[in-house]
Amino acid sequence: MLESIDLSRKIKKSDYKGPKDELDIRLGGLQRRARELGVPVVIVFEGWDAAGKGTLINELILPLDPRGFDVHSTLAANEEEALRPFLWRFWTRTPARGRIAIFDRSWYRRVLLERAERKMSAEELGQSFEDIRSFERQLTDDGAVIVKLFLHIAKKEQKKRLQKLRDDPVTAWRVTKEDLQRHKRYEKDLAGVEEMLAETDSEYAPWTVVEATDRRFATLKMFETVARAMERGIAAAEARQAPQAVEVPASPAAVDPELRTSILEGLDLSKALDRDEYDERLETLQERARELEHEIYQRRIPVVIVYEGQDAAGKGGNIRRLTQKLDPRGYSVVPIGAPNDVEKAHHYLWRFWTRFPKAGHIAIFDRSWYGRVMVERVEGFCTPDEWRRAYREINEMEQHMTHFGAVVLKFWLQIDPAEQLRRFQQRQETEHKRWKITDEDWRNREKWDAYRLAIEEMLFLTSTHYAPWTVVESNCKWYARVKALQTVCDAIEERLAAAKDPG
Repeated sequence: MLESIDLSRKIKKSDYKGPKDELDIRLGGLQRRARELGVPVVIVFEGWDAAGKGTLINELILPLDPRGFDVHSTLAANEEEALRPFLWRFWTRTPARGRIAIFDRSWYRRVLLERAERKMSAEELGQSFEDIRSFERQLTDDGAVIVKLFLHIAKKEQKKRLQKLRDDPVTAWRVTKEDLQRHKRYEKDLAGVEEMLAETDSEYAPWTVVEATDRRFATLKMFETVARAMERGIAAAEARQAPQAVEVPASPAAVDPELRTSILEGLDLSKALDRDEYDERLETLQERARELEHEIYQRRIPVVIVYEGQDAAGKGGNIRRLTQKLDPRGYSVVPIGAPNDVEKAHHYLWRFWTRFPKAGHIAIFDRSWYGRVMVERVEGFCTPDEWRRAYREINEMEQHMTHFGAVVLKFWLQIDPAEQLRRFQQRQETEHKRWKITDEDWRNREKWDAYRLAIEEMLFLTSTHYAPWTVVESNCKWYARVKALQTVCDAIEERLAAAKDPG
């Protein structure tokens, strides 16, 4: 495909200034309108070495308000970044609503440079393409504009530019041994570039190949591509903000109970342990968990543990017993409440990506991203379209975690209404526990059936082979704590065994 592109296209100097001045004004206006509407914009520059990425980025930012954009230069992952999933460092740099993020190289480094420089299995490459497509779709579904530019020059042109840089003492440092090696394998890398373009070109985040032999032609094409993409994104945002009929979610009562798929219905909530058995098993499992914490650190295996459940189901007590004998340097507990203003300015998954554990560490989430399909759904804090697509987005995020080698454990702590009422009353009557009970807890209890429907759907649609749900019968706190701790130990042991014997 790239070999058939006409790289001789040029713009005369006399034909350049007028259109460029108009595009400068147009782009500045689009930046202001995007800021007003809260439209985030992501602009990706990829291309051959010496194709002119830095020059075009400089041209792009000149007409923009510098307070409204960030430029990110993507080098090889540093030690901190290498201990996270490869998209972590890009998720954490996604722009807030109304801002522009410009990437001088990007997440495509993995399927271009890193692919060529180290052996990557076909499975790893396929997973990387899948993760990239999911990442970009999630951002655009949330209203972001993504512009992807590949700057294309011929091998002969690249050689001339590299030689010119080397001949000038001021710029000679910019040409590295790796640049020269990549130039020699231009033809081989060309196949990888074309595969990357084919695998990741999409309606929501298309590629634009920019013929970059002539700087003026490349500049006008880049400006026009960015402007048109922003205009489409702004028009879509204006349409979303126009008055529309409110969609009313179906009431739980509208679905015949006999036709519902129920995961919770068949639970035996009478399961229990006596005190002696509880104490014995808890001590054994806590000692084993501490040993496993050291093993996963040595093997650099991250662990993500999610606790969800009804109010007063025992999440806090469960987490305390899990962590009681762990080394505090190896884990973090992440309590999740309502998002703050900074978090609201980003994709709803952004605040969870920022708390993802380093390889070898454990992150325990006391509530999580599942709030999107429970609290936010039931209380109307997000639209039906947003919570419906969240099932796919959550599954994709958890799959990316497991592609990185993480163990993902998800617990739903289930109690019945009578047990919840007993615990609520006990909290109200016990002075040092009274802080645990709020008016919101009582209000949520009145919506038990609505939450039950959301919970059932969540469990059914997000329990996957790579990140399954474990439903914990929690009327007996002792039983629940032991079951969760046993599940954690078993899952980590299974992952360690697989790491020792990958075959």
